[in-house]
Amino acid sequence: MGKISIDTPLAEIQLRRYEKPQLTGRDLVRRVCLSLGLLQPGDSRDVIVDIMMVLLKARTKKEELHSEEIKNHVIDIRKSSQLPMLGIAASNIRRQLKRLKDLHLIESNANLYRISEFANLSELFDEKIEKFLLRSIVGRVKDYLKAVDTEFSSN
Repeated sequence: MGKISIDTPLAEIQLRRYEKPQLTGRDLVRRVCLSLGLLQPGDSRDVIVDIMMVLLKARTKKEELHSEEIKNHVIDIRKSSQLPMLGIAASNIRRQLKRLKDLHLIESNANLYRISEFANLSELFDEKIEKFLLRSIVGRVKDYLKAVDTEFSSN
């Protein structure tokens, strides 16, 4: 048998559609994370929600935070909300920050993190995800569809 190649995507995104927003606070941020595919439905390991909340609150003060500061704020949020201390290891916090960074929602400079350009999430989605990431993914999918059509055309 020949060598099996590993199919590694250059980019990927999962979006979900929910009813119109009628939630507030953590529940609203949780729904955003679900909508953007950052969290799976029914997942109890939802530390990404608290990380987003920390960064959104820091945005209002135009603050950049170190991952250790983010971790400490996450622990405070989870304690005050009486949530289990799941996913709060520094390595997991950094992994979640990388996921947010890969989605272009946050940026870092000298290990300090912030919502990209302190912008609104709706602006970031429009500019970074919809116009850049999503357009490029859809374009490549169309390239593959055309290649399949050519390869398997009846003409």
